[in-house]
Amino acid sequence: MPDVSFTNLLVVAAVAVLAPLTVGYFPRLRIPAVVLEIIGGIIIGPSVLGWVHVDLPVSILALFGLAFLLFLAGLEIDVHRLRGQLLRYAVLGYLVSLVLGYGAGASFTAAGWVSQPLLVAIMLASTALGLVVPVLKDARQLRSEIGQTALAAASIADFTAIVLLSLFFSSSGGSTGSKIVVLGAFAGLVAVTGLAVSGAARSMRLGQVLIRLQDTTAEIRVRFAVLLLVAFTALAVRFGLESILGAFLAGAIVGLVDRDSASHPRFRTKLEAIGYGFLVPVFFVSSGVRLDLTGLLHSPSALVRVPVFLLALLVVRGLPALLRLRANGLKPTLALGFLQATSLPFIVAATQIGVMLGKITPVTAAALVCAGLLSVLIFPVLALTLLRHGEPEPEPETAAAEAVPVPEANVM
Repeated sequence: MPDVSFTNLLVVAAVAVLAPLTVGYFPRLRIPAVVLEIIGGIIIGPSVLGWVHVDLPVSILALFGLAFLLFLAGLEIDVHRLRGQLLRYAVLGYLVSLVLGYGAGASFTAAGWVSQPLLVAIMLASTALGLVVPVLKDARQLRSEIGQTALAAASIADFTAIVLLSLFFSSSGGSTGSKIVVLGAFAGLVAVTGLAVSGAARSMRLGQVLIRLQDTTAEIRVRFAVLLLVAFTALAVRFGLESILGAFLAGAIVGLVDRDSASHPRFRTKLEAIGYGFLVPVFFVSSGVRLDLTGLLHSPSALVRVPVFLLALLVVRGLPALLRLRANGLKPTLALGFLQATSLPFIVAATQIGVMLGKITPVTAAALVCAGLLSVLIFPVLALTLLRHGEPEPEPETAAAEAVPVPEANVM
């Protein structure tokens, strides 16, 4: 066997356990576990205690954790709801965010904080779909008008940000024009694969085999999902695109094909158990370990970037919510703005790519991640407070009693 130590991974795994336990013991703090995971990584990393560094086992699992995180984010997207007025708002709102983000990035470039305003614009215009969904569920607004608007906006923001990052800041290099051609070819291959998977899913014989094997040690549906994730990630890298794009699209295809969960109600729960129970926490804790706070904490001029970036997040993603002011009313619109401005996972991933490419400094990356942490701590709480003053969606039993019966479908 190769000479590999698992000591660092042991400490990372311990932090991954302690973070949600802390949230469970102190529920009134309303701090997402992901925030404590990153903070725990900072504490055990070189910036504070120096107990852990990112070695080979941690690095590999963190990389796969990032891929699984984007896979699960893609799984949350409901393509069938991205249509009509919601789609128009989501696209227009994201375009407005990009313009505002580029203006903010240009200002930061003039101040000498960054060298690529477009990279900052892409980061500021992102929204954490995986964090927005639990907030809406907690407020019983997931299927309300404001909930569907927030989901549509977050879905478009997630997908577009990943595509733009792959086009303009891929670690593989190459011109933007060649990447557009490659992206088109990759999209065609994804579409063909999606059609093939969808056709196979309608096969009665295959369906019977899947049902027979899905809850045995074969866990055949989970294996198929992991195969698709790894295949799309490998293909994206092969095409010279970012691996996270392949992972995201793999999740979107699984979500698109897996519409009816009547025969396999535990499938998504199993995928979330692998991701959120094992791989994703390793990514977040190791991101905290990698975060270099030395320069940030020892320079007041660098530390001031954190509130500035936080304000930029709120302006860039919050202001477009005003496009729905007349339709939603004041408080729901403000809540929508706070939800759209909640961003962390994509910022963590994009800053790591930016530092690796030399587009941003480690100090700026640390400030951006800290701003993302604060957005996750502050904005969802404000959104929940505003949403609780509105009329919540009906309880599932009430809704079922009042609604016209329809075939069961896996909506989310």
